[in-house]
Formats: sequence, structure tokens, C-alpha cells
Amino acid sequence: MHTRFKGEWNLPKLSKVPKPSVRKLYAAAAAATATATANDGLKWKIVVPNIVQYRIEGLESLQKKVMMAVTSACKDGKMGMDNGKYVRYTLEQVEALERLYHECPKPSSLRRQQLIRECPILSNIESKQIKVWFQNRRCREKQRKEASRLQAVNRKLTAMNKLLMEESDRLQKQVSQLVYENSYFRQQTQNATLATTDTSCESVVTCGLHHLTPQHPPRDASPAGLLSIAEETLTEFLSKATGTAVEWVQMPGMKPGPDSIGIIAISHGCTGVAARACGLVGLEPTRVAEILKDRPSWFRGCRAVDVLNLLSTGNGGTIELLYMQLYAPTTLASARDFWLLRYTSVLEDGCLVVCERSLNNTQNGPSMPPVQHFMRAEILPSGYLIRPCEGGGSIIHIVDHMNLEPWSVPEVLRPLYESSTLLAQRTTMAALRQLRQISQEVSQPNVTSWGRRPAALRALSQRLSKGFNEAVNGFTDEGWSVIESDGIDDVTLLVNSSPDKMMGANLSYANGFPSLSNAVLCAKASMLLQNVSPAILLRFLREHRSEWADSGIDAYSVAAIKAGTCSLPVSQGGSFGGQVILPLAHTIEHEEFMEVIKLENIGHYQEDMLMPGDIFLLQLCSGLDENAVGTCAELIFAPIDASFSDDAPLLPSGFRIIPLDSGVDASSTNRTLDLASTLEVGPTGNRTSGDYTGHCGSTKSVMTIAFQFAFEIHLQENVASMARQYVRSIIASVQRVALALSPSHFGSHAGLRPPLGTPEAHTLARWICQSYRCVT
Repeated sequence: MHTRFKGEWNLPKLSKVPKPSVRKLYAAAAAATATATANDGLKWKIVVPNIVQYRIEGLESLQKKVMMAVTSACKDGKMGMDNGKYVRYTLEQVEALERLYHECPKPSSLRRQQLIRECPILSNIESKQIKVWFQNRRCREKQRKEASRLQAVNRKLTAMNKLLMEESDRLQKQVSQLVYENSYFRQQTQNATLATTDTSCESVVTCGLHHLTPQHPPRDASPAGLLSIAEETLTEFLSKATGTAVEWVQMPGMKPGPDSIGIIAISHGCTGVAARACGLVGLEPTRVAEILKDRPSWFRGCRAVDVLNLLSTGNGGTIELLYMQLYAPTTLASARDFWLLRYTSVLEDGCLVVCERSLNNTQNGPSMPPVQHFMRAEILPSGYLIRPCEGGGSIIHIVDHMNLEPWSVPEVLRPLYESSTLLAQRTTMAALRQLRQISQEVSQPNVTSWGRRPAALRALSQRLSKGFNEAVNGFTDEGWSVIESDGIDDVTLLVNSSPDKMMGANLSYANGFPSLSNAVLCAKASMLLQNVSPAILLRFLREHRSEWADSGIDAYSVAAIKAGTCSLPVSQGGSFGGQVILPLAHTIEHEEFMEVIKLENIGHYQEDMLMPGDIFLLQLCSGLDENAVGTCAELIFAPIDASFSDDAPLLPSGFRIIPLDSGVDASSTNRTLDLASTLEVGPTGNRTSGDYTGHCGSTKSVMTIAFQFAFEIHLQENVASMARQYVRSIIASVQRVALALSPSHFGSHAGLRPPLGTPEAHTLARWICQSYRCVT
């Protein structure tokens, strides 16, 4: 069987050849081609590179040379076989090659020879031809993947372009509204200037009435009343998500684009704090709604969400009555709880909506009384608008609007509850990141390092974060009780002997806490930091553990999860061994990552003897990006044994640093940020841009430290003394490191101005600051 090849001439078109003599050369070449076709039924590809040269030599010479080249190629039989891309394979041959391709996309020469011997249908094909087929097959596979990737990118860009156009339309409406309001207020100002009526008496009588908060009558919480509240919540939420009910400004540092998390905006001049996000995720709307409703799975600050009642509406929607609790981010404030209505419905255009709001002033229906140790806060109309996207995926709008009752916390901590930027980082962006993470895991299922799947690693990170939050809050309903202090209130000690404290571990776990310890002690404290970046300080704590940690305490903590007796650690002696950081997993944007810390040559106790060895810590780190605005930096770790099973008990400890500077929020420019400024005498307008309260000149943050220790209950007094001293030593180390990392430590102090105020105010400020310091 002969393989036919089509003839091809690499010559200029005949119409472009100017002279008749040259046209004859083309005719001669065509005659040579016809003669070559007659031999063995083959059609050869003949190239004449220089027509001028052959024109000079004459027609007979050209025809002779062409015929000699064709005859020689026919005799050798190599011209067709070298050009393997023209080989035609039968269906059986293609199936055999495809089976081998799926087993080995790039077979070696020996493997190709073996294939020819094992498959009789490939016996008439040379090894080189099979090599060319595999090359072409790999090329087609690469092109297919690239085409699929480009189609996905095109769909994403199309959806993002649609989202940006909608955002542009919304901004144009907002600009039109602002122009109208500006002209209205200008007209009112002119009318007030022209008015000559004396209203001084009226102003005296009514001056205190304009700032009173209107008291709304209680809302009806019957089924019909709840449906009315739900429809009203839906309307208000949509006006925030796609309308101009709230003046949104782009969040600093969040530039929209195809690779960004989405369009992030924060509120300006509205009640409470609010954040808004728009993004594209590769999940179906129903799946998106399912994930977002499970708030504790993606919002680390959420303790629990309980559905207390469920009602069905006539339009196919559902109304849920929820009770939600949020952890306090620091030991200096109370936790928050909410009594909510959540409404889920489908709009006429097919969009799925999940909206919610607080039910703080209702009657004739279910209610939630105040709960001890919780401050009842308010969620204003918020929720999620989920629209199906062409080609798969969803376009999502997220609105979070809360009133966290900042008046209930110390003034120095109010920026934590008045900053829309912090709300966006902790809640709104966390929801988008969770959706993108799950979408990537669905589209690219794989097993990460250490043999863990992404879902298992996500569960471990949630356990670490939840355990640390529980230690910081110390709720009595979880079994925590406060231990009497030693006269200095800088460190708070709590003890928990409840079996539930074992972090949900199986009580029959061989190497778990029940085999050794029957109680857990937590030592926690909070401190104020100034002039040091949370990201830089946390990076130092992560990379230089020997500057603040005690090897004896680490060895004691690791011994608590191993089968064997635990003794109290002796004072630190000798030098630390090496620290090796083993990466485990990270999120898409690398804003959070998990790792295993290996501490080499650390002395640990085994049968009442100090034995050198390696110990391991599971560590969760986030907030290391210095350019991220309002990011909470966390370093949470827990000792693990060599088995590192998914259900192993975890006892997390660590650090949390939250920035207090809220200068990035345009809605809060006149706010007290530190203790000294609360005592300041004189108008705030006298401050200059170079004062110590300026956002560019200094940074302020609150740092929370919590360490947990498993122990036997009869050793409580000794363990409490050890834990208190250890946390105080860590506070001293952190203060020393913060001072070393402070920019003012390296720069000149000549330009600093002393804080304004009376000597009494300075004395009181120093006394308050000393209450947060360690007494050495």
C-alpha cells in the first residue's frame, strides 16, 4: 500500500512572472510533476528555490534536473517515509495508540518497539512514525487544554466586564444623586442666607431635639408580620447591593481586575459599619448559597448559628429565625450576639437572594432574651445576591452592614467596632475567599503534601482558629472558670476540667488528653502596641521563635499529647535547637497558610528523664502582607505527635494582632485611638499632620496572647504559677521586639512632639499604660 502525497510548488504565481521565457520554465516544471506522479502513484513535493538561475540555464536543463531529482527520490523510497505527518492510520491503529498514550504520553524508543511487536496491526508502521504520532498527540492535548483555559478566561472576563458595567451604571446613578443633593443644599443655603426672621428663641427650645433617636414602635413578629419584614429587608438589601442606598467607596489597596478577589467597597457616612463585595465564582448559585449560610465554616469569628424556627412563604421562599454568636477578638471586650431573620427567595430574573436583618424590637412572636457575657448587636439589612453566569459559575454581590455597639467597649478599642475596613477583611472578603477556595478544589481535585486533602486541611485550620478563640473568650458554658490572680491583673488564668474541652476528640484516643490529663489551663493577656507593623512583628515571631519561646514549655506541651508521664518543666537552660518550617498548605492568595514546625534537638521528658529529640507543632499563620489594609495578623500553633491524624486532639495557643488605626476609613476621621489622647486637653483641630496621632507617622494595634496547657488537676497550683510567669516573659519579649522593630528606634527623635495635656493627664496615662506591662 502506497501513501499518496499532494504536490506543492514553492514558486511565485505565474501571473507575476514578467517574461514569456520564464513562464515556459513553469510549464517544464509542471511536466516534471506529472511524470513523477505516474511513477508508483506517488505525488512529490518539489521546490525550485531560484527561478532566475534555472532561467539562465535554459528549459532543457531545468526539466532534466527536475526529472533526475524525482527519479532518485522514487528509487530511494525515503521522501514519503520521512514526512510522517502524512501517514493515514486505521481506526484500530488509532485505538491502540490512544491506549498507550493514556498509559504513557511520552514512550521511549524501547517502549515503541515493544508496542510494534505486541500489536500486529502496527507492524507495518515504523518506530519513527509512531514517535511523530505521539508528538502530534501531545501537541493536540496541549492545544485542547489551552483552548479550554482560554474559554474559561474569556467567560470570566465577560462576566467581570458585565459586573464592571453594572458597577459603572451604579456609580453614575450615585453621581447624579450627589449632584442633585449638592444643588438642593446649595439652594437651601442661599435661602437661609436671605432669611431675616429671628429664630433665636426657637433654637434655644429645639436645639436638643434634633439629635434624639426616633423610637419606632415594635414590629409584629407573627407569620404575616415576619413576611412583611422579610420583603422590606429584601428591598433594602437590593438597594444597597445594586443601588445607591449607601455611599460606597473603593477599599484602599483593592484594585479590581481579572485576577483580583473582586470589587471591594466600604461605606462612607452611614450608620454602623458596612462593606460590599462583587465577584465571580465557579460554583452554581445553590451551592454558593449553601456555603454562605454555613457561616461558622468560613467566618472564623463566628461561634455558632442556631436555626430556631423555619417558615415557608407562598412565593417558594423560606424565612428562618436565627440566633448567632460572635467571638470577641480580644480579652478587653465582650462577645456579640444577634437575633436574626433570614429570608431566602428567588427573584423573577432567576437570581437567588439570601438576606437577613436583626429582630431587636418585635412583639407577638418569638424573641431571644439577653444572654450572659454577650452584648446584643444589630445586623442591618444585609445578605447575598447570587446570579447564574453564562457558561457556569455565579456572579455574587455581598453586603455586610452591622451596628456592633462600640459604646460598650473601652474607647481605645472602639476602632475595632467602628471600622468598615476591618469588617470587610474579617467577614466580606472571607466569604469570597472561601467560595474561590472551594471552587478551585472542585475544579482541580488533588491531594496536597502530607497526604491531606484540602477539605481535611481546612477542617484543621478551623479547629486551630476555633480553639484559640475559645481560649481568648473563656465562656462559662464551655466549662471555663477564672483562677484568682496573684495581685497583678496583667495575666488572666482560667481552668477547664470539662470533657468537652478535648476539642471533640475521641475519648478513647490512645495518645489523647484523657490518657494523661484531666484539665486545661489557659493564660491570656492583651497589650497595646505602637509604631510597629502587625505583619512585621508577626513575621518576626514566626521566624525567630527562640527569641520568645521556652524550649522547656514546648517540651511539656508536646508531652501532654503523648502516652507517658508529664513533669513540670525546669527553667530554660542551654540553647535552642534548630527550627525547620515545613509548608503544608496555603490559600489561593497566600493570605493564610498552614505549616508544620519542627524543633530539632529539644529536650523532652520521657520516663522522668530529659531526652533530646525533635518535637512538632501544627501552625496557622495569616496577615503577613504589609500592604493589606486592616488585616488581622494571627500566629496560632498546637503541639502534635508524629502520627498527625485528622482527629488528634489540638490545644491551640498563639498571638493575634489587630490594627487600631482607622484613618483609612473615610467615615471616621475624628476618633480617639490611644490612651494618651483620651486624656488630651484642648481642641483636636490643633493637631498637625506630624503629630503622634497621624496615620502615616505611627501605627497602633492591640495584641492578644493566649496559651493553653493540659495538666493533671492536682498540679493546678504549680501549672498556674508556671503559666503566669511564662506569659509575662512572652509579654516582655514582645515589648522588646516591638521596640527594636519600631521605626522610631532607628530614626531621629528630634522631630517627635510630646503629647499635649496637663501633667495630671500625663501621670494618669503613664499609670494606665503600666497596667498593661509586665512587672519584672
